[in-house]
Amino acid sequence: MSSATPPPARDLPRRRADTLGRLSSGFQMWLATGSDGRGAHLIPVAYVWDGSTLTTATFRRSRTVSNLRARPTARLAIGDTADVVLIDADAVLVDVPDIDVASAEAYAEVSTDPRSSPDVFLYIRLRPKRILAWNSLAEFSGRTLMLDGSWLDKPVD
Repeated sequence: MSSATPPPARDLPRRRADTLGRLSSGFQMWLATGSDGRGAHLIPVAYVWDGSTLTTATFRRSRTVSNLRARPTARLAIGDTADVVLIDADAVLVDVPDIDVASAEAYAEVSTDPRSSPDVFLYIRLRPKRILAWNSLAEFSGRTLMLDGSWLDKPVD
């Protein structure tokens, strides 16, 4: 059995650029929410990135929405375990008629259009507070790219 050679570690600017590229070109992520006593709840969702926030949507009566009403924070995961982006984000629930047209149009290109059933769906606007990214153990140290909503100029972990 042969083992794969891990990719070389990227510096912080390269990792940030790769992460932004991934956010811009991708459209699927895992969304984890939780509330007191119920444990974590994880769902796959589509998303769109506008350069500062991610927008997704889910069923108005879902456990995800219930969790976000109780605790408006989420963890997002993009990629696989060998090349991952993790995002801790503040969440805002947005009624379908209240979403901006650009976000609604972009989201409709990657998933079911919530505007077709506004009583069934809600949009979720996710503002990153912390972003981590790594593609191997060599990148585990220094994996934090954003902290408290600001991109870092130097590694902190």
